[in-house]
Amino acid sequence: MTEFSFACTGVRADRYAAGPTLVFRLRVTAADDARVHALALRCQIRIEPARRGYEPAEADGLKDLFGERSRWGSTLQPVQFAQVSVMVPSFTGETETDLVVPCTYDMDVAATRYLDALDGGEVPLLMLFSGTAFTGAAGFRVEPVPWDRETSFRMPVTAWREMVEQHFPGCGWIRLPRDTMDALLAYRSRRALPSWEATLLALLDESGTADRTAGHARPDAPRTDPFAALTRGTGRTAP
Repeated sequence: MTEFSFACTGVRADRYAAGPTLVFRLRVTAADDARVHALALRCQIRIEPARRGYEPAEADGLKDLFGERSRWGSTLQPVQFAQVSVMVPSFTGETETDLVVPCTYDMDVAATRYLDALDGGEVPLLMLFSGTAFTGAAGFRVEPVPWDRETSFRMPVTAWREMVEQHFPGCGWIRLPRDTMDALLAYRSRRALPSWEATLLALLDESGTADRTAGHARPDAPRTDPFAALTRGTGRTAP
């Protein structure tokens, strides 16, 4: 079989993509200058958190994933980042291609929570390859890409941050159940509020939470439920 090896030479945020997307530059080498007609490649990308150090603030942000730092010897396990496919066109010996990886800013996804907790440095990645190669100098033959093909890459955290800022500048992202979203939409419509930010600020202001956060509320001010207004007049169950 043809001996394949892989290396990742860089990564960039795709500024023209419709959603958050990273583009990894992949170098593919076929031993002995073998002729490859096409390569149907699958790549699984994992984060290996044990291969870097963490500042105290980062460790605090990772508690919900890995627990207290004292337990990290057993809890700091690999985190699935992505699984993508790419069709590499014809080449002889060596070529480079883009590996396009759509990403999410869903904070319920473990990889996103991990990346969001990092202040800087690099993200240790392990890229695992498999697939099917169409090779041969005269005619062609079909052969598998062995499952043991892999390479390591240290992705700068700045690449992730740049990607997020392109699509969610200065913003966060949360996922809510459908009933809660419907109640929020009804509240927004009743108040004729121009945005979701204005909707949430109105809820916080109605409960006094916004003033307490700013330090303007009286210490003895009653604490009210900021979401109670959602069900007022809608007949819905409070979240």
